[in-house]
Amino acid sequence: MKKLFVAAAVASAVLVPIAAQAEKTSFNYGMRLEPPGLDPRTGAAAAISRITLYNIYEGLTRIAADGSVKPALAKSWTVSPDGLVYTFNLEQGVKFHDGSDFDASDVKYTFEENAAENSKNKRKGRFTNIASIETPDAKTVILTLKEPRGDFLAQLGESTAVIVDPDSDGSNATKPVGTGPYKFQRWIKGDSVKLIAADTYRDRANLKIKTATFRFINDSAARMASLLTGDLDLTSVPNETLEQFKIGDQFTIIEGTTNGETILGTNNKHEALSKLKVRQAIAHAINRKEIIDGAMFGYGTPIGSHFAPHHPDYLDLTATYPYDPAKSKALLAEAGYPNGLELSLKLPPVDDYARKGGQIVASQLEKAGFKIKIENVDWPKWLDEVYKNKNYDLSIVSHVEPMDINIYTRKGYYFNYENAALNKVINEAETALTPVSRTAKLQEAQKIIAKDAVNGFLFQLAAVQVARKGLQGVWSDWHIFATDVARMSWED
Repeated sequence: MKKLFVAAAVASAVLVPIAAQAEKTSFNYGMRLEPPGLDPRTGAAAAISRITLYNIYEGLTRIAADGSVKPALAKSWTVSPDGLVYTFNLEQGVKFHDGSDFDASDVKYTFEENAAENSKNKRKGRFTNIASIETPDAKTVILTLKEPRGDFLAQLGESTAVIVDPDSDGSNATKPVGTGPYKFQRWIKGDSVKLIAADTYRDRANLKIKTATFRFINDSAARMASLLTGDLDLTSVPNETLEQFKIGDQFTIIEGTTNGETILGTNNKHEALSKLKVRQAIAHAINRKEIIDGAMFGYGTPIGSHFAPHHPDYLDLTATYPYDPAKSKALLAEAGYPNGLELSLKLPPVDDYARKGGQIVASQLEKAGFKIKIENVDWPKWLDEVYKNKNYDLSIVSHVEPMDINIYTRKGYYFNYENAALNKVINEAETALTPVSRTAKLQEAQKIIAKDAVNGFLFQLAAVQVARKGLQGVWSDWHIFATDVARMSWED
């Protein structure tokens, strides 16, 4: 009945004329999740950067739609041959939304705060690796690293490296102030965040979109209804409904990729899960194609380690532990659980990969002798119990940050995984000065993680969106989680 309702709604919507898109200067985006705050340096939720990155806040660099690194608050830079010294020439005449001037001192303040002992920055290590920050004048910043980082310029374009105003830093979680093209207007909790073109923005005259509203609609049917009635211009819908949005000429289906490694998160210090044979049993029980087809309706790419398939250094390790329920049962028995093993599976509120995928994964594990108890939780509870306190056995989540394989080296991270050999390999990859040596180390790291079956590796999350016809500039591939509104427009 749901599909019939949507089909009828789409068909009827096609008959309703919509105002000429050329007259539009607004953009309405439908998000599933509401962010816990609006400071992307301190929160782990992708919803924060989806609203704020490149809209409210800017970094020294930015990531473009094609994944390349472009200038932002830094208009140019040089790098020393040893990869340790970065000299940035800053844009001049830039102002924060509160009217204060941006200069080198703001970069120094932000990066020192990010590296401070009490910093909550989720990429703190990137800033503690900075040995010194020099500001010889207001338009120049010189960063000297302790160890080279091949991805440093790209890292400075991510949400954790946005530059903030010292005077307003303490209130950024609820009243964010940046240098970006849009300033914060209001946040109606449980409903939406609205941004408006900033009078202080240096290129305001070229902004085609003047207002951007990010609406929080967790229910997929409600998002579809809002899209059909014209209340939304861009959103995601259940993959099984996509064909119906191809009826008529009012919508465009945008397909791409993300950095979202969707995993069966595993507590490696759980008594049973600390045993390699149990984790191998889980790996052999997983049928990735069945999960992708059943939960994602075919959208997604199987993965065998924590690495995005579109990356040039990717290795296909899905054959490390091929689908084999009989082998899974045998390994479980060898590990000391011949009568099965009871485990809980905590699922966050994501309909497709977590809730639907969770049902499929639970069924697969049970066929291999596991006994799975599913517990559906909201995001605050998931963040508290799973991510923060590690009070879980298994969970399903998609890790969306780019090049985040180094999370496996974090002491106390929610996987509860420790491997000194892996730490050494990843450090060698991060400090490598040549692409060849970096590739070799990244591929070695992928093999270690796959062989240890640290998590159950499922698939790379696809980016599939429905846009109102005429909306231009929407990213198809999500190299990072950002909604670059300033580069969007409505065609005639």
